[in-house]
Amino acid sequence: MPAYTPFAPTDTPAEPATATPSASATPSTSAAEPASRLDVAGELLALLRDTTTEPRPDMQLEALTLAVAADLPVLLWGEPGIGKTAALTQLAAALDLPLTTVIASVHEPSDFSGLPVVGDDPAVQGVPMAPPDWAVRLVRAGRGLLFLDELSTAPPAVQAALLRVVLERRIGALHLPPGVRIVAAANPRSSAADGWELSPPLANRFVHLQWIHDHDVVVRGLGGTWPLAILPLLDAHALPEAVAFARRAVCGLLAARPTLVHRLPTNETRRGGPWPSPRSWEMALRLIAFATAAGSSREVLSLLVRGTVGDGPGLELLAGLDRMDLPDPETLLADPVGATLPERGDLRQAVLDAVVDAVRRQPDEARWDAAWALLVRAMETGAPDLVVVPATTLASLRREDWDVPHAIERLAGVVSLSRRADHAAARVALATQAGR
Repeated sequence: MPAYTPFAPTDTPAEPATATPSASATPSTSAAEPASRLDVAGELLALLRDTTTEPRPDMQLEALTLAVAADLPVLLWGEPGIGKTAALTQLAAALDLPLTTVIASVHEPSDFSGLPVVGDDPAVQGVPMAPPDWAVRLVRAGRGLLFLDELSTAPPAVQAALLRVVLERRIGALHLPPGVRIVAAANPRSSAADGWELSPPLANRFVHLQWIHDHDVVVRGLGGTWPLAILPLLDAHALPEAVAFARRAVCGLLAARPTLVHRLPTNETRRGGPWPSPRSWEMALRLIAFATAAGSSREVLSLLVRGTVGDGPGLELLAGLDRMDLPDPETLLADPVGATLPERGDLRQAVLDAVVDAVRRQPDEARWDAAWALLVRAMETGAPDLVVVPATTLASLRREDWDVPHAIERLAGVVSLSRRADHAAARVALATQAGR
């Protein structure tokens, strides 16, 4: 029996051309063979598409779902083939949202602003702007995921038409319902087909997320199991506190750094990314509130904040959030022995400096003694060198009538050793300069 070849050409003769056709070789049978072979191919394709999902930590996916839950437009940046479209398809399926994909670069501006339709009496009724069919379908469904793909290949005129779509959610005369979320994808200009830089007004309307591949996710996904995309679980009891926390963080930073309220980058490429403006700060505030209510990690919050106001302002805001979480110096002075200090060295240093500053502002012997006890606890539970500067400053605050606490003796060795190390480093530096 000849071997079975499912994709052999159907017009290849099984016998020499001079052979007489058999009775079974009827036209209906030969016409049915290609269909049956395609059915087998279809079964194989179905098996290849048969994948499942599993709960798996994925910072990119968590940041995306958090921004989608906050109803903010998201723009995924990544090289071609990195999996941006696949991620959006999986997200829509996981959230049970109908996916509407619009390739921005192949549309005209009128496809987003609407086509004028002249009615019976334009002077009375005006000329309405008719929306495209995909917008009508989204409005009828009342919910969905609008995916604007290839955004960086859209010419400036199309980007201008997208401004109302992204910010006001209007397409022609239609207004997209609240159940519709907007996500876009773009390739960097260097790897985009005939790419354009994103215009600053359009870029400032998005939360920018850098989409990179995770080796483990790709390998496990090709094996048939992808990460599960789920909306964040918000703590209903923590919503007021989350809003208050977000407002304190953003307003506190902008009050101290007024130049960060609006800073348009001078570089054309950076203008097409995240940068600070009153609009993007409002987006950052919303994301902080959602991340706080959801208990998201600092890494996820960092992706979202830096993707909204840029790296520099975003890192300053994150540093301010860290300081807001620090314990009150007065609480530490009230119970220095039982105090819990931050594990991170920079935060612990900030706490000790704040305690010393609190003693300076309200000098008192009991508070001075409590500060020394706290420095001893810091030395015992962390890096000893962190107490050197606070101890030196605290010693300078002593009044003549204050007794020297026993805690100073336990810190004297650390301070002395640190000073000897500084003197040794200074001597080495001088010797190096002298030898030049």
